Amino acid sequence: MTQDVKEIFGSPGGPGHAPPAPAALTAKVRTLAPSMTRSMQRVAEAVAGDPAGCAALTVTGLAELTGTSEATVVRTARLLGYPGYRDLRLALAGLAAQQQSGRAPALTTDIAVDDPIADVVAKLAYDEQQTLADTAAGLDTVQLGAAVAALAGARRTDVYGIGASGLVAQDLTQKLLRIGLIAHAHSDPHLAVTNAVQLRSGDVAIAITHSGSTGDVIEPLRAAFEHGATTVAITGRPDGPVTQYADHVLTTSTSRESELRPAAMSSRTSQLLVVDCLFIGVAQRTYETAAPALAASYEALAHRHR
Repeated sequence: MTQDVKEIFGSPGGPGHAPPAPAALTAKVRTLAPSMTRSMQRVAEAVAGDPAGCAALTVTGLAELTGTSEATVVRTARLLGYPGYRDLRLALAGLAAQQQSGRAPALTTDIAVDDPIADVVAKLAYDEQQTLADTAAGLDTVQLGAAVAALAGARRTDVYGIGASGLVAQDLTQKLLRIGLIAHAHSDPHLAVTNAVQLRSGDVAIAITHSGSTGDVIEPLRAAFEHGATTVAITGRPDGPVTQYADHVLTTSTSRESELRPAAMSSRTSQLLVVDCLFIGVAQRTYETAAPALAASYEALAHRHR
């Protein structure tokens, strides 16, 4: 085993991040496989397809089985959220035992098909709390402050998002509009690009993408970046392609993706937290104009809530 592999093999996965539960492994592979190299994909597909067989293999054995290197095996384990190959083997053994025991299949990492609804509520609530806590712990407040400053002084703000991220984009623009700022949400990729090329210095463009690789979001952000706008990426992958065109990167939690709760649910929770942080920060900086604008918007809608 090379020194490089030995160093990676036992190193921690990062502060505050426990390895994924065994039941989450298959979902994790599905989520991350598109962003892996082909050699890493072979390792990931092997462990997801035959957890019992791979659990019995050493790092050298799995490398030989997949036609890759020991370093590739360890890097794949780390990308999947495990501190090292030992931890991945333990997860594989646990997943194999679960599959062989005949227990009810899991709908998510923690929820089985026969769980009582009260347990489902409790588990989902706990998961949401953890998602928010993970996002808050990992959020770079320097980057957040810079994004807030840019938004507070922007002539115009465009926000790009597709699918579930598009709903978060709408949420942010509605908040900004209610405190008197000019903001537009774009979920149509063609309109997003045609609007992005109109942006200039003094404008802000925000891309929201959990994967960090959504082309329909990256394209308008790149156009805005090239035309001089200040650009912000809200993403679960700080190493994703979208960050190439982002002046400021705000990272969301990615640790609790699962089969039944993909980006449309758990990741949107963390995106909404970041959006709320941006909004409150902007409202603080523009309070003299934001407060009257917000009061006027409440008054305009008051009769609809009586």
